[in-house]
Amino acid sequence: MLTNRRFVAVASFLVLLALVPLLARFVGGEAFWIKFATRVMIYAIAAVSLDLILGFGGMVSFGHAAFLGVGAYAVGILSAEGIANGFVQWPVAILASALIAAAIGAISLMTRGVYFIMITLAFSQMLYFLGVSLTAYGGDDGMRLANRSRFPGLIDLSGDVTFFYVVLAILIGALVAGHRLVNSRFGMVIQGCRSNERRMRAIGFPTFRYKLAAFVISGVMCGIAGALLANLTAFVSPSEMHWTRSGEIMVMVIMGGMGSLFGPVLGAAGLLVLEEILSSHTQHWQAILGPILVLLVLFAKRGLFGLIDGKSAEKPAGLTGHG
Repeated sequence: MLTNRRFVAVASFLVLLALVPLLARFVGGEAFWIKFATRVMIYAIAAVSLDLILGFGGMVSFGHAAFLGVGAYAVGILSAEGIANGFVQWPVAILASALIAAAIGAISLMTRGVYFIMITLAFSQMLYFLGVSLTAYGGDDGMRLANRSRFPGLIDLSGDVTFFYVVLAILIGALVAGHRLVNSRFGMVIQGCRSNERRMRAIGFPTFRYKLAAFVISGVMCGIAGALLANLTAFVSPSEMHWTRSGEIMVMVIMGGMGSLFGPVLGAAGLLVLEEILSSHTQHWQAILGPILVLLVLFAKRGLFGLIDGKSAEKPAGLTGHG
């Protein structure tokens, strides 16, 4: 449950996001700020999806960017084949993400600890190299999309402001769905598996099926973020599936606060804003970003969201790869 302070913080942040197109007109660089805020929200969706299994389920997936790439390539490949209809592209992105997440999860969840981490990483890298090998679709260089997904008779996504509000609506939908999920019986079982999976099995819960379902839901949500990212950048590249992208998404979750749902949104905003500010001032911005992240982990163990209630000193739930 959200405390009053947290509820006010969440509501204020979302209202501020909704006002970005209006505020951008007064500060200048309207197109840049709208696209930057849209990018933040897309990565926030990806981070929230990882938090569902990492923060609540204790499943340390180091290959989550695979689903980001799958969603993006589903849109990109269909677009390259002349299918620009969003009513086709987006369901295909969701279905492809679900099937691949089910396959990866079914194998990965038979292991635990560092083995789970390494298997998810291995699958992600396999998909990365598959993307590199797709020379018909740009290979390592990636490919450009002619236009954004089209939803005839429903909405026109060609305008940046319209697309911005669609992404905002999807982000809010992801947060609401995530909140309902983690507070449901299903969510309680997933959190129970994180604490003591053996005990959950002893009282009769088929923990493997619960965790696999959570893994697939997480993958689908990240796949939707990938489809949105392809539409935002009008470009699809294997780099979206690289292990470094998975690491960035994990940093967003940890930076914002694991197991808080809205924390990853703050983490995505914080990390991307820091990257933008530092990279505009020096080529060696990563050398500055690193120590900042270390200090944050040391002094805000519950992440940015934990600072709102003054709970930075609390230790986050233990993670063991999964379960």
